[in-house]
Amino acid sequence: MAGLPERVTRAAATSLLAGAVGGAALIVGELLAAKARRYAKPTMGLALRTSMGPQSAPPLRLVLLGDSAAVGVGVEWLSDTVGGQLAQLLADGSADLGPRHVLLSSVGVAGSRSSDLSTQVARSLLGDRPDVAVVLIGSYDAASGRGPEDAAAHLGQAVRRLRSAGVQVVVGTCPDLGASRSMAPPLRQIAGLIGRRMARAQAKAVAEAGGVVVDLAAETGAVFRADAGTLCYDGFHPSADGYRVWAHALYPAVAKAAMTGV
Repeated sequence: MAGLPERVTRAAATSLLAGAVGGAALIVGELLAAKARRYAKPTMGLALRTSMGPQSAPPLRLVLLGDSAAVGVGVEWLSDTVGGQLAQLLADGSADLGPRHVLLSSVGVAGSRSSDLSTQVARSLLGDRPDVAVVLIGSYDAASGRGPEDAAAHLGQAVRRLRSAGVQVVVGTCPDLGASRSMAPPLRQIAGLIGRRMARAQAKAVAEAGGVVVDLAAETGAVFRADAGTLCYDGFHPSADGYRVWAHALYPAVAKAAMTGV
C-alpha cells in the first residue's frame, strides 16, 4: 500500500498534463479557426472627411486616429461610423454644448497598432490644427501579443505630441475583446483578459500624457456581450449599432473637450 500515494500522484500528474495538452490543442485549433474567418475589409469609398451641422455654428475640427474603428470597418456608410455618429451628436449640440459645424476627418488605418500612431499624429497636424482628437486603438496590439506596457508607451507618446500642439485628446481604450463572436470559448475569455490588461495600461499612459480616457470595455462591453447585433457579419468589427453605442459612450468626454478647447 505504500506505493499507492505515488501511483495516485503519477495518475493525477498524467491527467493534468493530458488536460493541459488537450486545452492547448483546443486553443490552437480555435486560433486557426479565428484566423481563417472572413473578416470585414475597409470600404475604399468610405472617405472619412466631411462636415456636419449648420454653417453658421462655431466650427469644431474633429480628427480620428487609430485602427479599423477609426475608419469604420464593418459598415458601408460614413454616417454609420463611430466618427460620423459622433460628429452628428456634436453638430446637434446639447444643453452644455450648443450646435457646432463639425469638420470631421480620419487618419486611422485598419490593422494599426499603437506603434503606428506616430505617423498618424504627423498627418493629423498637417494644415489646420484639430480642436479634438479621438484615438481608438488597442485591439490589434492585444491580438498581436504585444506587451501592454510597450503598446501603452507608444500611445502615451502620441497623446503627448497632440497635447503639446494644443489639441484636446480623448482615447477610447481597448474594447471588450471577450464580446467578440469570431472566437469560441475559451479563446474568447482569454482575449477578454488580454484586452483588459491592455486597457488598464493604456488608461495609465493616457492620463499621464494629459489625455482623457473613456474605458470602452467597462462602459459598453456588457451591451456588446448581450446583443449580437452590435457586431457586423464577421463577429469582430462593430456594426452601425455597435458604433452608435461607442459614439454615445465617447460623446460626453468629447463634448467636454470641445468646450475646453474653445
